[in-house]
Amino acid sequence: MSVLPLVFTSGWASGINAYAVVLLLGLFGATGVSDDVPGALQRPDVLIAAGVLFLCEAVADKIPYVDTVWDAVHTVVRPVAGGVVGALLAGQSGSLPDLAAGAVGGSAALLSHLVKAGTRMAVNTSPEPASNIVLSLVEDLSVAALIIFALFHPVAAAIIAGTLLALGVTLVLFLVRRIRAFLRTRRARRAGREAATATLSG
Repeated sequence: MSVLPLVFTSGWASGINAYAVVLLLGLFGATGVSDDVPGALQRPDVLIAAGVLFLCEAVADKIPYVDTVWDAVHTVVRPVAGGVVGALLAGQSGSLPDLAAGAVGGSAALLSHLVKAGTRMAVNTSPEPASNIVLSLVEDLSVAALIIFALFHPVAAAIIAGTLLALGVTLVLFLVRRIRAFLRTRRARRAGREAATATLSG
């Protein structure tokens, strides 16, 4: 059976939370739940590092504007992680060339990362932090649920991941248009106030 669906799903999930993907896959492999997980992800040092970084992300990802900085730093990390995990999965199964799997995993991770980062930038314009926290929790739970599901039903999980990715891209494009319209309106109002002030002072 081709490992491509699992590679795509893990790539999508890596774009949202790469450390959770590595940690979950490693734990499922180390405990013998899944034979599809490469040994490199099951190493104790990899699991410990992934666990620590996951906890760091769990905190940073829920603080407005801190999450934007964190996302900016991980613009390279997440796609690379998606590519590496994809290549390792392909090497484990032997059903797909490592380079092709790395490209699929890295591309999926990059797209989902851009969706996540774009959505967070839009959410951060809200004055209250609750929406940010809720969104972060939903992302974490979605990644965990889909990775676990993908280990047992890879094709169905890949379809869900692809659907979520398409919806996410559509949402970001919509939010970008709304934000641009908001900024244009704000600039116009500011210009109007400045003109009125200048008129009164003159």
